[in-house]
Amino acid sequence: MELQNTVKEALNALYHHPDDGVRMQADRWLQDFQRTIDAWQVADNLLHDASSNQETLIFCSQTLRSKVQRDFEELPSEAFRPLRDSLNTLLKTFHKGPPKVRTQISLAVAALAVHVPADDWGDGGIINWLRDEMNSHPEFIPSFLELLRVLPEEEFNYKIAARPDRRRQFEKELASAIDTALNILTACLNINELKEQVLEAFASWLRLRHRIPASTLSSHPLVLAALSSLNSEILSEASVNVISELIHYTAARNSGGVSSELALIQVIVPQVMSLKPQLRDPSKDEEDIKAIARLFSDMGDAYVELIATGSDESMLIVHALLEVASHPEFDIASMTFNFWHNLQMILTERESYLACGNETSIEAEKTRRLQVFRSSYESLVSLVIFRVQYPLDYFDISMEDQRDFKQTRYAVADVLIDAALILGGEPTLKILYMKLVEAISHCGKDQSSDWRPAEAALYCIKAISDYVSDIEAEVMPQIMSLLPKLPHQPQLLQTVCLTIGAYSKWLDASSNGFSHLPTLIDILVRGMSTCEDSAAAAALAFRHICNDCKKKLCGSLDGLFQIYQTAVIGEGPFKVSAEDSLHLVEALSMVITELPSEHAKKALEAVCLPSVAQLQEMINQGPQVLGQKNARELTVHFDRLANIFRYVNHPEAVADAIQKLWPIFKAIFDVRAWDMRTMESLCRACKNAVRTSKRLMGVTIGAMLEEIQGLYGQHHQPCFLYLSSEVIKIFGSDPSCANYLKVLIESLFSHTACLLTKIQDFTSRPDIADDCFLLASRCIRYCPQLFFPSTVFPSLVDCAMIGITVQHRRSCSN
Repeated sequence: MELQNTVKEALNALYHHPDDGVRMQADRWLQDFQRTIDAWQVADNLLHDASSNQETLIFCSQTLRSKVQRDFEELPSEAFRPLRDSLNTLLKTFHKGPPKVRTQISLAVAALAVHVPADDWGDGGIINWLRDEMNSHPEFIPSFLELLRVLPEEEFNYKIAARPDRRRQFEKELASAIDTALNILTACLNINELKEQVLEAFASWLRLRHRIPASTLSSHPLVLAALSSLNSEILSEASVNVISELIHYTAARNSGGVSSELALIQVIVPQVMSLKPQLRDPSKDEEDIKAIARLFSDMGDAYVELIATGSDESMLIVHALLEVASHPEFDIASMTFNFWHNLQMILTERESYLACGNETSIEAEKTRRLQVFRSSYESLVSLVIFRVQYPLDYFDISMEDQRDFKQTRYAVADVLIDAALILGGEPTLKILYMKLVEAISHCGKDQSSDWRPAEAALYCIKAISDYVSDIEAEVMPQIMSLLPKLPHQPQLLQTVCLTIGAYSKWLDASSNGFSHLPTLIDILVRGMSTCEDSAAAAALAFRHICNDCKKKLCGSLDGLFQIYQTAVIGEGPFKVSAEDSLHLVEALSMVITELPSEHAKKALEAVCLPSVAQLQEMINQGPQVLGQKNARELTVHFDRLANIFRYVNHPEAVADAIQKLWPIFKAIFDVRAWDMRTMESLCRACKNAVRTSKRLMGVTIGAMLEEIQGLYGQHHQPCFLYLSSEVIKIFGSDPSCANYLKVLIESLFSHTACLLTKIQDFTSRPDIADDCFLLASRCIRYCPQLFFPSTVFPSLVDCAMIGITVQHRRSCSN
């Protein structure tokens, strides 16, 4: 009694005390209490106590349910029958509610049935027991129906701590009792107020997918009751759930194929198709429309292989799905998107046509089917374009709604790709181009005009860029000519820039693509000057253009340099962030790669100059000031240099540049070796220089390794190990470097072995462990003759034996 009173007091504090601290303390106590063995008896007593309030009843029913699910093995075997009888009494007590309590008790009984075999349960198992209880106590049928509903659902509930063999046995018990369960539900159909509950339980049993012959289901009273409810004025949610489950039931993998279920399909499909006019019925509320749309979508998903044959009957379902796709609410329209994707997969993949025989027959059938569905996908393209249009109040809606809108655009882009795969990129582009022309006709040059339809059309054009031929000559030139005429509204300008970048391959390959480049680059420059989002899009597009059109842009290097310098120095009107400026670094580096060697050296010096000048200026301020600098002030420049060394594919030029820059690098190494962020960025620049220059680095590589070898003993930066592993990869097999590399290996590994002497060292410094064993694996591969005889090899093996017991995938794999 004392513990029961304590539980009541804790619940009262949890729900009603004004102090947050007290409520949290009560919550913690109650959670701890639920894990005790006393919770069984206390929860049971309070549930049987007529004076318990609703808060107590809900808590205790949840406690009892969780105890049965997770802690049933705490009880002695003889406790089962008293527990079952107590739960049965509670089911009867709460047959009129509260509903939450009744549901928790039902779940507890179902969990008990999962634990206890049918033979031990008695009365022929829980279903027969349930039938006898309902016959004996018809006044408590609502509670027993709820139990009948949750029973099959608990088969898949892995919160129940049942052993796998017992879970499989429970599944068999339910399968053998399915006829009895359906007979119980059929008998309850006569009670009109329970019809909804009966159908919900029927849907739950259908989810088990145990085979009931289609001929039996097609005329089963439960199925007929669900179908008849579809025609009622108020659409029954339970009926929709039943029909949805029946649709999936007929298409289940273990059903023997859709053809074996035709008797049931021929009953379902006409009934669902009769609902099509209601999709446009203004008197229907949104929930009813959503339920109908769900049934059509389920039919499309389940019968997509039949629909893909293109028969007249299947096209009726396709037209209904187009009707759903046209609904103004995206949540409803998007229900069909999975169908359009799956249909596209079947129509375009060769495996779908293998039954046709030879290649000629396969191609003929594929062509026929694509032609049948052509108009449907053309309609789909026109239907989804408006979905990506910015809402009028976009800038006033919450961040969450803005994220949802972006997800909507991504989903529509996927649908457009499916359409392009069926129709072809160029025909899809023509449809979208016509929408763009129509939108531009209503869009003036000023920013106050409605730019949203034009932006939506351009977004869609960008989405299918990968499916449009690089030499398309009819529509793309006209689109590129229209872009400079659009207003410079920020969101529209952002999409214009992204579209330019998406079609960079076309600009390179098309006969008249290069003629558009000057005006398009002007648009990108404007994008960099407008806002951060448009600047990011313009920088990315600039990178794509320079990557794909680099040969053609070699003669325009001065203009590109001017854009680059304005962006990276940050003194002009550009709003390009430091991160996005890396796109410009990469862009210019790719163009430099196409230059002759002598010109490339000068261009490389010029592209490095803004960062080098800034770094030299910081060094000139003295070690004390340099040591106090924020890491970001340094890493922004090293990140740019790293990208330059990565993308300028002129090994000799990069080797020459790194030799000239080494004094600057060494000064940073000496002063900032303690700073992990700076060292990682600096080592990344060195690593990329090593990768590009390879053995041309000569003297510089020796100085670099000597530096990190000395600093590693003091600061233990993991990036020093990683940089060394890159050097080993390139120079490990070079006999002239053997002596130096041997000293490097022994020095680095001897220090690291001292850092990794116990399991806790691996968990506290996984980065050290990861890079240490990466270096070791590189040594084994590229210079085993130096590594195996070294004095550090045994201690490293000892390290590995400790580390292999740690749950760290990358370190263990290395």
